[in-house]
Amino acid sequence: QVQLVESGGGLVQPGGSLRLSCATSGIFFPINAMGWYRQAPGRQRELVATITNGGTRNAADFVKGRFTISRDNAKNTVDLQMNSLKPEDTAVYYCYLQSISPAYLEIWGQGTQVTVSS
Repeated sequence: QVQLVESGGGLVQPGGSLRLSCATSGIFFPINAMGWYRQAPGRQRELVATITNGGTRNAADFVKGRFTISRDNAKNTVDLQMNSLKPEDTAVYYCYLQSISPAYLEIWGQGTQVTVSS
C-alpha cells in the first residue's frame, strides 16, 4: 500500500520558519513529480510548490523567495523549507505525488497543520 506521511507542521510566530517533510512507503512505480499543496479553512486546495524527478520546480507566486522545495529521488522524499512565515500561510499542508507510468496516478498525504500566529 502506497503511503505519504507528512511531518514538521506546528505553531510558529510570524516571521518564523518551519520545515515540512514527506516520507513515502510502498512505492513500486516511477515518480514524475512530488510537492506540496495547502488548504486554508473555507478555501480551495492550492498549489504551493512541486518538483519533478529532473529537478524542475514550480511554485506559487506567494511563496517565491520564502519557501524552498527539495527532493531526494533515491529515498522518494520531499521537503519544504518555509521561512518568513505569515499568518496567511496558516493551512493544512498536503504532500503530493504524481506518476505518469504505467498510468497517470496522483496520491495525497493526510496533511499536516501549519499555524502562523503570535
